Amino acid sequence: MRNIALRVTAAVLSAVAMSFGVTLPAGAAEDSMVTVVHGIPGQPVDVYVNGKKTLDNFAPATVAGPLTLPAATYDIALTKPGEAVDKAILRNNALAVPGGQDVSLAAHLDASGKPALTAFVNDRSKLAAGQARLIVRHTAAAPAVDVRAGGKPVFSGLTNPKENKADLPAGTVNADVVLAGTTTVAIGPKDLVLKAGAATIVYAIGSAEAKSLTFAAQTIDGLGGAPSGMPAGGGSTAGSGLMPWGLALAGLVAAAAVVVARRRPAVESR
Repeated sequence: MRNIALRVTAAVLSAVAMSFGVTLPAGAAEDSMVTVVHGIPGQPVDVYVNGKKTLDNFAPATVAGPLTLPAATYDIALTKPGEAVDKAILRNNALAVPGGQDVSLAAHLDASGKPALTAFVNDRSKLAAGQARLIVRHTAAAPAVDVRAGGKPVFSGLTNPKENKADLPAGTVNADVVLAGTTTVAIGPKDLVLKAGAATIVYAIGSAEAKSLTFAAQTIDGLGGAPSGMPAGGGSTAGSGLMPWGLALAGLVAAAAVVVARRRPAVESR
């Protein structure tokens, strides 16, 4: 009975994936956690996954997720609200989500100010007791920058779309971003709470030319270093859009399952 149930479950998952145009890899790799970061300033977007709209008016500086997705290749498109997917302002029709990873997908501006989509694999290695992980990602239309803590450079010469990271003692640090090799402040200063056993991921987003540079932040808990028990997850600087993106996609998957079930009244067993 258990083997039959497993075969039926696999068939249903494959059918749902096919209805979304998802290519599932051989071997049924483990799912990944995917967080989406909206770092394009001043432009709310509709989000499409494999041609299906999953969110209306996804706000800038919002971090959505995490969402559990199977390892697969996805078609991700962002459009202006209400516009058709074929008029996407940003699209990647072959975005590979690896199995068993924690991934952040950032929609942002490249160094020249054009929309870009960059996937980052998050470091979930364990932390020593009392330690926190700081990850800084340059996803802004801006030249190379230095990241400072307490007025002292921590990361130097960071360029778009690169990242730097360090494990530091937990606590609160006053951070800012300056143009590389100068004391000219581009973003901040801002107090960052670095929690023991967690990774704080800071995204520099916006445009230097348009004077819209700012931060977005994501937190991943449960990395050791302190009593935990909190689920791995993401955070948001805006507090909106966290659940709707995941709920919308979950709703689409559920709807697809119903459609598949109606169109395929019987599942052929092997």
